[in-house]
Amino acid sequence: MDDSTERLDRAFAALADPIRRDLVARLAGADATVSELAEPHDMSLQAISKHVKVLQDAGLVTRSKDAQRRPVHLDSSVFELMTKWIERYRRQAEERYRRLDDLLGRMGDEEVPEQTGAKDVS
Repeated sequence: MDDSTERLDRAFAALADPIRRDLVARLAGADATVSELAEPHDMSLQAISKHVKVLQDAGLVTRSKDAQRRPVHLDSSVFELMTKWIERYRRQAEERYRRLDDLLGRMGDEEVPEQTGAKDVS
């Protein structure tokens, strides 16, 4: 398994949890400390720290030291990798639907021969 596949596996696994998806969504707006991230959740700081650690291990967030604060930041590189992976399959699905639309369009353009001797059953 190559490095990018492992990174994708870790990222998607980390985002499988709704709490971690919420943390990522909040960090998209601004960096935050673990205490700030914990505010809307009925969880301990330790539990939120564990969620942040999973996100960090997956490469989705980084932490820095700013005096006494340790803000959490989103790291866009893994998101770019995820976006490229998703985009590849989205394009393939669109192409498949485009071919189906073309086929259905050609089928609709063909004249349907009239049937003779058909009786009205109404």
